[in-house]
Amino acid sequence: MNAAISTAWDKVQSMINGFIALVPNIVLGLIVFIFFLFIASRIKALVKRLTRNRRSARNLGLVLGRLAQGVTVLIGLFIALSIVIPTFRAGDLVQLLGISGVAIGFAFRDILQNFLAGILILLTEPFQIDDQIVFKGFEGTVENIETRATTIRTYDGRRIVIPNSELFINSVTVNTAFDNRRLEYDVGIGYNDDTDLAKQLMLDAMYSVDEVLREPAPDVLVMELAESTVNIRVRWWINPPRRIDSLQSRDKVLSAIKKKLVANGIDLPFPTQQILFHDQTEETDGNRSHQREGWPSGKGEVPKPRRISDSLRLLAQERFSQDGNNKVDSKINEK
Repeated sequence: MNAAISTAWDKVQSMINGFIALVPNIVLGLIVFIFFLFIASRIKALVKRLTRNRRSARNLGLVLGRLAQGVTVLIGLFIALSIVIPTFRAGDLVQLLGISGVAIGFAFRDILQNFLAGILILLTEPFQIDDQIVFKGFEGTVENIETRATTIRTYDGRRIVIPNSELFINSVTVNTAFDNRRLEYDVGIGYNDDTDLAKQLMLDAMYSVDEVLREPAPDVLVMELAESTVNIRVRWWINPPRRIDSLQSRDKVLSAIKKKLVANGIDLPFPTQQILFHDQTEETDGNRSHQREGWPSGKGEVPKPRRISDSLRLLAQERFSQDGNNKVDSKINEK
């Protein structure tokens, strides 16, 4: 019993002595790893600073900064482990990562998919930070493009987080991809109004708005002969093409068009509907043998129309016969 205790105590002492011997290496390894963490953060900040003023390279700077940070941290980890464990080789860690990579890949498939999609988005740059995009009913300004998700700020002050894989495989509308943007609106005038005059008045109204570009020039087109109006489409270009600019120019253009048309006597009718009641049972309808509606056409005898008095008389007879039958049935039941 004493021999077993002595053996166990010797093992504990050897472990303690081994740990004490490794303490300097552990402290040195931690210092080296912390140093590499600091270097990695400074490298990332340096890359972002170099690309901050270049809008076209901003997303690429984010990718390069994050990759440089990750590579630097990985190198620091290898060096720190080599200091703590002198027998450690980088190939051992690579082999361990390769074996566990398959299991990690299946467990975090969605995360890895979003990560790869984020890298591709940052490299290909279909949109950039501060662009205004539309995606599946969400519309707003891109705040940040991360390796996992993209965040946009809606115009009513909400934040939407969209996985990068969704953005990469689906259609995205980028409203600020180009410097200019065209807006349009359909204006309905009356059928009795002069179309050419109305078109010229609309053009004059658009040219009176400062936000409307002269090049490309605005234009007006007759688009539709609707039920109660002649629809004319007005189209104009703005710069810059942001949401607030679109709303302000639309307000000014439509207000100017309405004032111009009303001042020159051009009607802006609202939708109307006319209902015609046509009684197909009147003799004044003409020759019934040639009618397309109401009574069918034919060579046989055409029935005469019933007068209102005849209809009332038939209705009274039917009501009287029903009342008489009800009285007879009640007497039979009493017996």
